[in-house]
Amino acid sequence: MDIPGNKRLAAAVVMRKGLILLVRRSETERFLPRVWGVPCGKLEPGERPEDGVLRELKEETGLLGEVVRKVGESSFMSEYRGQEIKNWQENFLVRPLSSQITLPEPDQAHRWLSPAELHTVDIDAYNLDIVRQALDASFDLSAR
Repeated sequence: MDIPGNKRLAAAVVMRKGLILLVRRSETERFLPRVWGVPCGKLEPGERPEDGVLRELKEETGLLGEVVRKVGESSFMSEYRGQEIKNWQENFLVRPLSSQITLPEPDQAHRWLSPAELHTVDIDAYNLDIVRQALDASFDLSAR
């Protein structure tokens, strides 16, 4: 999926005891400031998505994790320096292997929410869809 001029990303839907980790973005972020979502970030050139999602999780939350499975893909358009960029994202269900959360910016926050509580924070439709992909995948796993 290395497409020149486009970005590759990976997102981690971290679940623990039926709760989903959401992180509020800093108000200094260019893209979706102060919006709640799942840990996500750009992949390094040549980096496998399974490795990148765990690196991004560590960088954005301080958590160590283990990929349970890929739950889906998504894409969105963004603008960078006047050019439209296509963002390709792979989404993963991740089990946390540590519990201490450390956020990089002081104005960020995190919450562990049940699926019924997701509407209590300012989460955008894109992040909500990523969470739903993971919930569907975890339901599939428990039905086996």
